[in-house]
Amino acid sequence: MIISSSFDGGNIACLACDDPADIRLEIKKDNNADFYQWFYFRLTGAAGRDCRIKLTNAGAASYAEGWRGYRAVASQDRDTWFRVETDYDGQTVTIRHTPDSDSIYFAYFAPYSMERHADLIAEAQGSPRVRPSVLGSTLDGQDMDLLRIGDAGDGKRSCWVIARQHAGEAMAEWWMEGFLGRLLDEDDPMARELLAKAVFYVVPNMNPDGSRRGHLRGNALGTDLNRQWLEPSMERSPEVFLVRQKMKETGVDFCLDVHGDEVRNFNFLIGPQGIPSWSDRLGDLLQCYKQALRRVSPDFQVERGDFDPGPGKGNTRMCGKYVAEAFGCLSMTLEMPFNDTSDTPHAAEGWSPERSRKLGAANLDALYAIIDRLR
Repeated sequence: MIISSSFDGGNIACLACDDPADIRLEIKKDNNADFYQWFYFRLTGAAGRDCRIKLTNAGAASYAEGWRGYRAVASQDRDTWFRVETDYDGQTVTIRHTPDSDSIYFAYFAPYSMERHADLIAEAQGSPRVRPSVLGSTLDGQDMDLLRIGDAGDGKRSCWVIARQHAGEAMAEWWMEGFLGRLLDEDDPMARELLAKAVFYVVPNMNPDGSRRGHLRGNALGTDLNRQWLEPSMERSPEVFLVRQKMKETGVDFCLDVHGDEVRNFNFLIGPQGIPSWSDRLGDLLQCYKQALRRVSPDFQVERGDFDPGPGKGNTRMCGKYVAEAFGCLSMTLEMPFNDTSDTPHAAEGWSPERSRKLGAANLDALYAIIDRLR
């Protein structure tokens, strides 16, 4: 048997794989940081064997409480991912599975590779609505891709949608596929109406380096990008620096920052409560957006997850709070689960790429509900 992870997004260190009943692994930390929880590896040579795969350092992971009730995903073709039996004893995560083939992949969530990201950008630019550009380079020399969708004009709103500041939150880029797929559908009346009223600036992957390196949160230097929005730099956080610079050029009337949450088993939105300029107007827009999304997607809920830190206590180092304060607009963070939604569970797949795509598409309806009120 062989354990390997030397591929795009891979992450694992093999301690022992001589006995299929006692395969022992460790999840690697992000470079230059203590973050770790994302894993993605290949097991070869175990067809028909009852495997017990132990992630021995799981108990000290960044969000260890998220292992309770969690089930890992597996795939033989890297296209269809399914949940497998997984246990957590407070120290070790144990994955139990009998592979049907001699090559099978296991991951924390269905991975979204940088190669697939390149395909997403290439497919999007086939639409006459899209103008792709590169904002600059990451620390590893990768492109920071931006898609401008629609044309700016008098009275049109400037809407920003970004995803995957934390590299291991792969569901955020699956969400982007659904969002972009519907926004670029020339037969979709909601997309057509939104583009008559707004121009969109979309960054499908805010953290290309961490994504390729197999990080949980950090970029190439281990920097948590979603704590850099007040004072980004080209030396430590060029990804945020470049996007923030472009935002100042275009202005922002709406911003949605898409993430995954390692612990909570539901989808939720975090608003900009607590910023100095928080107002009843922003509160009304936030509630309208949330209620509209709830109406079109039973996978979204409004009872749990939003946090109000209190007046003046909003953390403007984070994208959602910073953008709302800097531009006086509605700016939110959308969180999705790694495991499943407790209210609408799916036994075979849990929360999945396809469910992420569907939620991405549903956000067009929610944005349409408030588009005329953004200014």
